[in-house]
Amino acid sequence: CEEIPNPQKDGVSASRWAVKDLELINKWAFQGERMIHGNPSGVDNAVSTWGGALRFQQGKISSLERPLALKILLTNTKVPRSTKTLVASVRSRLLKFPEIVTPLLTSINAISLECERMLGEMAVAPAPEHYLVLEELIDMNQHHLNALGVGHASLDQLCRVTMAHGLHSKLTGAGGGGCGITLLRPDLEQPEVEATKQALNDCGFDCWETSIGAPGISVHSADFLDPSVRQALDGL
Repeated sequence: CEEIPNPQKDGVSASRWAVKDLELINKWAFQGERMIHGNPSGVDNAVSTWGGALRFQQGKISSLERPLALKILLTNTKVPRSTKTLVASVRSRLLKFPEIVTPLLTSINAISLECERMLGEMAVAPAPEHYLVLEELIDMNQHHLNALGVGHASLDQLCRVTMAHGLHSKLTGAGGGGCGITLLRPDLEQPEVEATKQALNDCGFDCWETSIGAPGISVHSADFLDPSVRQALDGL
């Protein structure tokens, strides 16, 4: 509807919108989330719009300072799931076992806060031991999410496969299938990463090597795109 101008500039590989335009993009993206998920947190549309890393606490979203881009594998188990159903299931379990589930949620919050603290330290001076702590937090978080009832056999398989290669994974999103992420330490050799990706593909999963903490929504100039990316877009 030409509500948002094209920010692209000649000779620039990627351009971003002004803050007021990003706010409008985020607002419309949130409406799309509501159509799909009913009562979403707003995290997905916010991080897609603004990029970096966000803190979501008590319904409020704020950006983390100096987020560090972490390399990950993003794996799609191809198992469909309903966010509405999973959220309702967790709520039901909380009402049924409040003395059990409430401490789980408190512990997950503590894991998130410790992860935020680690990322803050890594942004200043990253060290190998930071990644070891992140791997522990990933494992604990995944076990807690299973206890909440949002795990799935496909996600357990994903974790076993990556653990066999010395890597640590957890579900991302609603759970119940869907996607998982695997942390890639900086010291990993590329052949080991490729072997892990192949093992996941052999399970029937789709797997991509990517990163989190990247910039948000942007307009990219076709002139600067990798030829393989341009070819893939031309085929759509």
